[in-house]
Amino acid sequence: MLRKLLNRSAPAPIDDAAWRRIGARLPFLAHLGDDERNKLKVGCEAFLAEKQFSGAAGFRVDDDVRIAIAIQACLPTLHLPLRPYRDFVEIVVYPDRFVAPRKQVDEAGVVHEFDDELAGEAMDGGPVVLSWPDADPAGQHPGYNVVIHEFAHKLDLIDGGADGTPPLPAGMRSRWTRTMTEAWDDFCAQLDTLEASIPRHIDPESPAADAWYARLPLDPYAATDPGEFFAVASEHFFTAPLPLRRAYPALYDLFRDYFRQDPLFVRLPRR
Repeated sequence: MLRKLLNRSAPAPIDDAAWRRIGARLPFLAHLGDDERNKLKVGCEAFLAEKQFSGAAGFRVDDDVRIAIAIQACLPTLHLPLRPYRDFVEIVVYPDRFVAPRKQVDEAGVVHEFDDELAGEAMDGGPVVLSWPDADPAGQHPGYNVVIHEFAHKLDLIDGGADGTPPLPAGMRSRWTRTMTEAWDDFCAQLDTLEASIPRHIDPESPAADAWYARLPLDPYAATDPGEFFAVASEHFFTAPLPLRRAYPALYDLFRDYFRQDPLFVRLPRR
């Protein structure tokens, strides 16, 4: 075993020019100081050495794709005191959104089968699957980041199911449960009230209802279950922190203490 460890090659360094170029396309890195950026780079190099990238449906995975995904995946774990993402090896990247077959059983016991179009999926013990147009920094906007979303699920899955509670320090568990439950209950209540206000002639599933859902502090998908609430709130914490703090200040403080980062503290570049 010792011989294997000694013979293991060091992670390949990321090209500095590519690192700067791709990082400049990710404005939510602005809160990181120089030391943190260097630490993130080292973490990304280790991540890339451990993970296998596969292109699906003819998609070609190049170094820019690998680096961009690595930065977004490793940002949430920058200061976490654990070895993250250890339960899987492969990251599959599609050239567009992909379809996954689904099966659900309703309250009457009737089985419904359908196809679900996805931007990303994290499988328990299995790969992370991403749509490149959604993972590409050029296709993102504040509050939406499919890479952070899916890798938040991977954090959540480390100690069991995706229940919205990743591995926590012992002293944070009760605060986490209380704060997350209060925020999720409030968000679900807001969603119920909003959907009741949509006129009957407007299909809630159609683009015509988007103006109503835009009033919510988070994407309505966050109401699916506590695991999705954690993943969606994590997207907002890193990419749209101010609206999250305004809507749920206690939740923002909880995430700040858990991730050990404050995205609202933007560092000015050194002169």
